[in-house]
Amino acid sequence: AKRLESYQEMDSEDEDSADRQCYSSSHVSKWWRHNCRAVNEPLNRKSLNPLSGSYPVLGREDGAGDVLHAGHVAFSSPIETDVVPDTQLLEKFSQISSHSYQQSEEASSELSSEAMYITDFFLALAICNTVVVSVPNQPRQKMRLSSLGRMPIKSLEEIRQMFQRLSVRRLSSSPLPSVKESSCDSPSSFVSKLSIFRMKLASSALDGAAQRAAEPCNTDSPEKSQVPQELDMVNVPAGCEHNSAASSVGLSPLPKLCYEAESPDEAALVHAARAYKCILQSRTPDQVTVDFAGLGSLTFQLLHILPFDSVRKRMSVVVRHPVSNKVVVYTKGADSVMMDLLRTASEGTSNSETEQKKIKERTQKHLDDYARRGLRTLCIAKKVMSDAEYAEWLNHHFLAETSIDNREELLLESAIRLETRLTLLGATGIEDRLQEGVPDTIQALRKAGIKIWMLTGDKRETAVNIAYACKLLEPDDRIFTLKSQSRDACALMMSKILESIQKTNSAKKKPNQKLENVSANLSTQAPGFSAGLVIDGRTLEHVLHDSLQNIFLELTEKCRAVVCCQATPLQKSVLVRLVRNKLKAMTLAVGDGANDVSMIQVADTGVGISGEEGMQAVMASDFAISQFRHLRKLLLVHGHWCYTRLTNMVLYFFYKNVAYVNLLFWYQFFCGFSGTSMTDYWILILFNLLFTSMPPIIYGVLDKDVSAEILMQLPQLYMMSQKSVAYLPSTFWITLLDAFYQSLVCFFVPYFTYHGSDVDIFSFGNPINTAALFIMLLHLLIECKSVTWIHTVVMVGSILFYFVFALAFGATCKTHSSSSNPFWIMEKHMTDPVFYLVCLLTTCVALLPRYLLRVLQGTLFPSPVLRAKHLDRLTPEKQREAIKRWRDD
Repeated sequence: AKRLESYQEMDSEDEDSADRQCYSSSHVSKWWRHNCRAVNEPLNRKSLNPLSGSYPVLGREDGAGDVLHAGHVAFSSPIETDVVPDTQLLEKFSQISSHSYQQSEEASSELSSEAMYITDFFLALAICNTVVVSVPNQPRQKMRLSSLGRMPIKSLEEIRQMFQRLSVRRLSSSPLPSVKESSCDSPSSFVSKLSIFRMKLASSALDGAAQRAAEPCNTDSPEKSQVPQELDMVNVPAGCEHNSAASSVGLSPLPKLCYEAESPDEAALVHAARAYKCILQSRTPDQVTVDFAGLGSLTFQLLHILPFDSVRKRMSVVVRHPVSNKVVVYTKGADSVMMDLLRTASEGTSNSETEQKKIKERTQKHLDDYARRGLRTLCIAKKVMSDAEYAEWLNHHFLAETSIDNREELLLESAIRLETRLTLLGATGIEDRLQEGVPDTIQALRKAGIKIWMLTGDKRETAVNIAYACKLLEPDDRIFTLKSQSRDACALMMSKILESIQKTNSAKKKPNQKLENVSANLSTQAPGFSAGLVIDGRTLEHVLHDSLQNIFLELTEKCRAVVCCQATPLQKSVLVRLVRNKLKAMTLAVGDGANDVSMIQVADTGVGISGEEGMQAVMASDFAISQFRHLRKLLLVHGHWCYTRLTNMVLYFFYKNVAYVNLLFWYQFFCGFSGTSMTDYWILILFNLLFTSMPPIIYGVLDKDVSAEILMQLPQLYMMSQKSVAYLPSTFWITLLDAFYQSLVCFFVPYFTYHGSDVDIFSFGNPINTAALFIMLLHLLIECKSVTWIHTVVMVGSILFYFVFALAFGATCKTHSSSSNPFWIMEKHMTDPVFYLVCLLTTCVALLPRYLLRVLQGTLFPSPVLRAKHLDRLTPEKQREAIKRWRDD
């Protein structure tokens, strides 16, 4: 079972039909509409067995290929839903029947034992999950109780007595009742429902329905085992049910079911089991119905669920088998922990345990092969318990759940007590395909000077294979694997690796290098040499100790790439915080699942990828993208533009305020520092608020120093932002000096022009204020790297608005003091040629140094950004040649 390469989008025309075809009770997820495919309709038929590609496809209906979409779902698996089964395994399936399975319980023959393993393996794939089943053409029915079936209101005393009776019966050591009894009044069944926070209402109607659902399955009449409609479940039509004959290995059509899973891995395993006619038909809080070839419709009573967590790295379900009537524990999890939980064969053990040892060895070889091929591996196991054993465990687990102190530790101990001495059933390998453009994105980010670490929960072989596939590691890289069982051994190993690297690039290594920049390690490696570091989760526990953090960071700086495998979510966040605090580096975390949430929140910038793993990472992130390849444009294009705009805007705000405020400062030398202003206060207030506010906003939003196409093809330009070329200290002080110079010119040119005349204070200040407006707007125009019609409209509009306001204000504002009366000032100046000459001369003299500086920079000393901007003016052929020469240099 394999995933699709990319997350498929839903057409707007299909959104209306999606609500009628697939339904989920989640109201929060209705904003994200993913597509849900009917499981018998092929998306891309590929076999799990590479040799079975030429075999015919089973269970295909006419009209396959029609896509059924689902709305309001937490996850609808867009995986390859059709798998071509292996013919040899199908032949073994054809020999499985109720009689052969019962023989396998007694281990009467090798064939019967093999049939039991095959049956339990696929049953575990179908049952050991949290997949919800729905029928595309029929909505999920909610539980509706009649007035007779409603629970009567009880007093607190009656409820207390009821729990006392349950606790007395709960602590008794009597064996568990049969399936029929446990479905109705079994206290252990009631406690198991409490353990998953679900309790069935006490009702005669519901008790009768539960009794009918708990009756043993009749393989000849599967209709008798159908789940009643009174329960909160998915009703499967009669046409979708399979009897023993119809579920045999034939070309019978498969029912259209929609599987909604928390993760694509769970859905992939359910689809794989379905390809072998082990079909998950329905799931309720109390039972799971599976249509199995040869055994008919099987209804398992769901006794308990131990969900997956990052500490145990596994999940388990406890069910009562309808054929053997025994309590069975199905467990799936990471092979690194599952192999230690299996039964061990010692001297004097039975043949079955010796056989388990051989199966374990062969399975480990298959797991290693899967991991080397880049597959995500899981182990499937089971455990058969007696009723007394299960009652004893359930008693301890109930006490752990109701405990106030150390509840988490007690629950973990209870889970470990259940998940021991397991019987290995098999292993699975799921291909987690790289999305389109991942290798190119990794290479581009590397050229941009970004150091990339891969933090994953996969095992080492899988992580290394994926690192090579995405070109995080190159074939000629020297890989150092850091794996140790103790802290001292880990420190010794890191010291030896450092010595080996230093000997290789000692000629190029600078003395007394400090841990200052993550990207600086690229320059410390000798030409033709690059190292990669691979470290597993157990070694990370030692590395993250305070005594080893510095040497670990020094080692990572010498490596081209770092791969941390089998890492827990907590270890991921600790690593990000360590790099952020110790190396003083700007960190960015990218993730797509719930395990990446803590890492995303700790990093300076978090990016969540929406899609198959859900929306947890997106909701915790700062930016959301649909595919990993979009990270390239997010950083190289929008990141570059955003940094350039911010730096230029900060410099411009400093410049404008210094230049305008200094106009008032120079005037104080001529008014005895009385605080008098040569401009009306309304003009002063509105100068920054209205007259010069819109052009900087447009500049900060729309300015593009280099086009997106050039930035995507030349990732090296991103390094200019890392080096803060646009906001150097020299640039800051030059901007302030230019602001002082422009304020001097703007004040003293009108001063010497009107010196000795009889103009009043406002007649002297009006040319200064008007020239300042032209200077600041044209200064911004010189700094603009891309001028559009929006810039032109805003610039002209700001100037026109200033003159309109000044004319209206001068015509309407009249004060009683004749010495400071702004009345009709602008109207008089509009008819005076000296006013226009002063404004023109002042503007040209003030902006001349800035203009000459930009001309010299563009012709004699062009920066990489200016060179890249020049490429936009070339023809496509010349542009490609210039980019190629740039890359070669």
